[in-house]
Amino acid sequence: MATPKKISMDALGRPNVEEFKNIPKIPVTILLDDTRSMHNVGSVFRSSDAFLVEEIILCGITPTPPHRDIHKAALGAEESVTWKHSENAAQTISDKKKEHYTILAIEQTDSSQQLEKFRPDCHQKYVVVFGNEVFGVKDELLALCDDVIEIPQGGTKHSLNVSVCAGIVLWEFYKVYTAN
Repeated sequence: MATPKKISMDALGRPNVEEFKNIPKIPVTILLDDTRSMHNVGSVFRSSDAFLVEEIILCGITPTPPHRDIHKAALGAEESVTWKHSENAAQTISDKKKEHYTILAIEQTDSSQQLEKFRPDCHQKYVVVFGNEVFGVKDELLALCDDVIEIPQGGTKHSLNVSVCAGIVLWEFYKVYTAN
């Protein structure tokens, strides 16, 4: 086998920010509630760009662009992905429910569904809720969710970085929506 050669950025044919804004998005909104790390926020922006997320909602104390630490991880995705800030995550979830979104929390609970068993409905819109790096999704928000999804883990930590969780979950949605 010949040594693989990397494809140059120009040859990848990636859209610019304006072109990206006109590309159809998957009907998934990310809600980050009290996610503290700017690097996590930036990484979620970058994954959201890659997987064509329709919107990110930054709630509570979650930092917002513009900020150099968010940009450092996002690599400009904070310019391409639609986002807004909301002080009140519970109200935001209630508003999204009125718009017929299914609300999913990513959390470990006594009734969470394992990610590999969850099948997104490609005709449904979703809000996927991620919480604080230490405390997770607030109980108040879990009570508003339609379902709770858990990423199975076999190690000793039973905890993944919130931006890693977002990437894993978004990939599952992206596969379903782009296959149809």
